[in-house]
Amino acid sequence: MTQVTFEELLDAGCHFGHLKRKWNPNMAPYIFMERNGIHIIDLYKTQAKMDEAAAALSQLARSNKRILFVATKKQAKDIVKELVEKVGMPYVTERWPGGMLTNFSTIRKAVRKMTNIDKMMASDSYKSLSKREKLQIEREREKLEKNLGSIADLNRLPAALFIVDIMKEHIAVAEARRLNIPTFAIVDTNTNPNLIDFPIPGNDDASKSIALIVGKMVEAIEAGLNERKHNKDNEPEEVDNDEDFDNVRKDDNSEEEQEEKEKRPRSARRPRRTVAKQQ
Repeated sequence: MTQVTFEELLDAGCHFGHLKRKWNPNMAPYIFMERNGIHIIDLYKTQAKMDEAAAALSQLARSNKRILFVATKKQAKDIVKELVEKVGMPYVTERWPGGMLTNFSTIRKAVRKMTNIDKMMASDSYKSLSKREKLQIEREREKLEKNLGSIADLNRLPAALFIVDIMKEHIAVAEARRLNIPTFAIVDTNTNPNLIDFPIPGNDDASKSIALIVGKMVEAIEAGLNERKHNKDNEPEEVDNDEDFDNVRKDDNSEEEQEEKEKRPRSARRPRRTVAKQQ
């Protein structure tokens, strides 16, 4: 994975924060200055935090963990969907279903319902339904696909969350904190970075800024997945143990010796030792 440069961050507009009157005091360590009533983010700290987050995400991917991306705001949803699909990670870009993490079993039921509808639509009984019934089933299927289609392969709770705009996705942040799931997020000057385990200070409103930061995180995940695949392919194959072969030969020899011993005359066998009786 190539390290993001200061110029790339500058060109993407990652340094633009919110108005000074909308700032969160907890973001003070990441603010470089104030210009024309707008806070400017320190891009050197953005660089450092991006490297830290990328290393952690790469380690999770190397361990075959699932990272859930959450971005429902208009300027981020299409970008996140396009980038995350490349690495096969789950994402939520339409609407965060309340209780998705804390009530995960109910969400899985809805996903199974979508699977059952697919099976029913492929069966012969579906053809005998009326046009109105078919239309109702298709609408329900489209609704489930829109909200839950991207997490259909998520069979268990994700190992981490990557969030764009924690103000908008505050429910997702609260659920992850309640379940002690690590969180990664782009934090702007109007947010509280203390709520996030791996905050990345940056502009969470500009599409270029979102694309750059999310793209680098996806690159880190892809690097972790490739390293896992490479290590798996280079694992040594199991070889036959020579000791086991020697043990088998010893067992065979012992059986042959036993047969020869039984064939020998009784007089040639070792005499039995007599034991004197105690008075």
